[in-house]
Amino acid sequence: QVKLVESGGGSVQPGGSLTLSCAVSGFTLDYYSIGWFRQAPGKEREGVGCVSNIDSSTHYVDSVKGRFTISRDDAKNTVYLQMNSLKPEDTAVYYCATDPKVGCYESSDLRFEFHYWGQGTQVTVSS
Repeated sequence: QVKLVESGGGSVQPGGSLTLSCAVSGFTLDYYSIGWFRQAPGKEREGVGCVSNIDSSTHYVDSVKGRFTISRDDAKNTVYLQMNSLKPEDTAVYYCATDPKVGCYESSDLRFEFHYWGQGTQVTVSS
């Protein structure tokens, strides 16, 4: 059974940092790219970035470039989203997702349909 579980969310002041984790089970992480997404209240879900299973390369949407970093530890079956210089507009529920048919070659790959999703973790950036 494929399962993804996000953790690490919380409340932080603007300019602060948080690291989210995405623990996976039921499949071999080595063979899958992982995408991070977020959904703010009243807004559509949007892609944040992804990490490739081939070479661990990463791609991000413009709004988080230079502030967010995705990494993976296949031995621990975990993918991370390091978020720095957080802004109030980063407030959202953050999700990790994967699909055997979706790679991570560019940020536009986040527009493809991902089949497996975690339950999400809330990130609130507020003073």
